[in-house]
Amino acid sequence: MLAQRVVTAVVMLAVLLAAVLAPQIWPLALILGLAAAATLWEWLRLTLPRCMSALAWMAGAVFVVATSAILFTASGQQLLISVANVALLPLLWLTVLFWLGVAMPSVIRGDAQRSAPSVFYSLAAVVALLAAWLSVIILLLHKGPWYLVSLLALIWFADIAAYFCGKAFGRHKLAPRVSPGKTWEGAFGGVIAATAWTMASSIWPGTFGADLLQQWSFVAALGFAVLLAAISIVGDLFESLLKRRAGFKDSSGLLPGHGGVFDRIDALLPVAPLALLLVGV
Repeated sequence: MLAQRVVTAVVMLAVLLAAVLAPQIWPLALILGLAAAATLWEWLRLTLPRCMSALAWMAGAVFVVATSAILFTASGQQLLISVANVALLPLLWLTVLFWLGVAMPSVIRGDAQRSAPSVFYSLAAVVALLAAWLSVIILLLHKGPWYLVSLLALIWFADIAAYFCGKAFGRHKLAPRVSPGKTWEGAFGGVIAATAWTMASSIWPGTFGADLLQQWSFVAALGFAVLLAAISIVGDLFESLLKRRAGFKDSSGLLPGHGGVFDRIDALLPVAPLALLLVGV
């Protein structure tokens, strides 16, 4: 199991690095579109009735076709610009309000008992994935691939530090009914590490941290870095909540040793829209 997990991680890292280093942005944009489509399918598997699993496949396929049309046709790119000009800001705010006003309270309450499929959470999947994908693509187009990597690093620092701090110092359960292994100590460690990375990375031009400090005061940027780290944990816990409600251990088996794509990018879903709101384009 460990060997399988390591091999999958190495392959994913190699593909991501190759896409980031590619002279054009379309390989990375395509990977992001496929990841979003897979995540949409996995999320709907958790929230739709089993008899409607074909609908989850259909939603994922439609997302792949739509994103390909947007990325590889001039008319699609023009459509993306038009939609962004009109609907992006309301979509971003709606998504952030969902994560802070619905997902976070659900995690705090521990609404993880097995339950009937949720139409609301299924609709939320479409909105959340669309907002996250648009946010990532816009940041990629306007800021560049390394800028996006610096934002992803915030999530990686939060996740890795939370794991090791939780293992070393974890005593108090963070959300026992949702994810019994996570602790407050781990969460604090993750937030501190992610915040430290964001502020430290500001010394390099072209990073998310530098952009954040350029547009906001030091105190405000520090607070927003903490908020982004915290909301990344909410994304992780909310996915755990959906899996527990559905009775699943993993969102799927698409990534051997790692579960599903949703299991890998759950924290990015709330972070990307909030990050775009904070820095703009």
